[in-house]
Amino acid sequence: MVSMKEIARRCNVSVATVSKSLNGYSDISEETRNLIQKTASELGYLPNSSARALKTNRSHNIGVLFVDESRSGLTHDYFNHVLESFKKTAEEKGYDITFSSGNISGQKMSYYEHCRYRGVDGVVVACVNFYTDEIQELLRSELPIVTIDHVCDGKIAVVSNNVQGMEELVTYAFRKGHKKIAYIHGDDTAVTKNRLSSFYRTLKRFGIEVPDEYVLQAPYRNADEAAERTAQLLDLKDPPTCIFCPDDFAAIGCINEIRERGLRIPEDISIAGYDGINIAQILEPKLTTICQDTAAIGRTAAEKLVELIEHPKTTLIERYTINGILFKGASIKDMNKV
Repeated sequence: MVSMKEIARRCNVSVATVSKSLNGYSDISEETRNLIQKTASELGYLPNSSARALKTNRSHNIGVLFVDESRSGLTHDYFNHVLESFKKTAEEKGYDITFSSGNISGQKMSYYEHCRYRGVDGVVVACVNFYTDEIQELLRSELPIVTIDHVCDGKIAVVSNNVQGMEELVTYAFRKGHKKIAYIHGDDTAVTKNRLSSFYRTLKRFGIEVPDEYVLQAPYRNADEAAERTAQLLDLKDPPTCIFCPDDFAAIGCINEIRERGLRIPEDISIAGYDGINIAQILEPKLTTICQDTAAIGRTAAEKLVELIEHPKTTLIERYTINGILFKGASIKDMNKV
């Protein structure tokens, strides 16, 4: 294995200079730094992570806690893009990623215990039930933590602007002439509450009262239950002209139920999704939806967590809100042209 001593001999500098250069210290000239890094690369030098941890008191390892209720893991269409952006940014800043499972060789650990066991420098928490005792234990710990799509007291949060997104979606449908808009919303989470409040508030601003039977619940990413709720809405004496689905994946269930009845989208019934996953642009007709900026969410979460790890005394504990973009698609009929 190539050592710093060999690099120092090749470059005719001290071992201390090599160490400072490879660890990003600013008191090394650009010319010397470039020479050392070029030589290290040519010799195939790889830093020893254990030795680096002893010197810096950091593992340069970030924990990722991601447990969605549907147990979809990294196949989750929305969060896998968020986490890919998070991973890419963290790696660019010199950090590795470890997923926290709470299970080591069959031995059950709490999430906090697992993070301590792995020696992570900080944790990003996404898509979990934030109110369980296990998550609360982690949030109360000394570990630097950033949450995604959930706001906790005393923690940096990166959230998608669900209020803005739903407002744009409702406004678009209303301007297309729809006044009977139903909403199949997701599970009872902070994300859902913001979307639902924005849904009611925007329609109220347009002078529209929403009948109770127009608002139903189905789990996120559950096409079968979304189909059942769609059937309930279509069976009403006065059915809606437009149905908002919990998310784009669940919208597939809505589409299947509509087509099984011999109805056409958007000619007979309009629908919209939420998230902006790839399938929304593949469906025919293309699904009207809100595209969440997963790249910005993941990147911001990584940047703020690294900042909190490296500069804990000066990093502000704030909420960072990321706007989405309306994808108009072709699944909402223009009632004004009827």
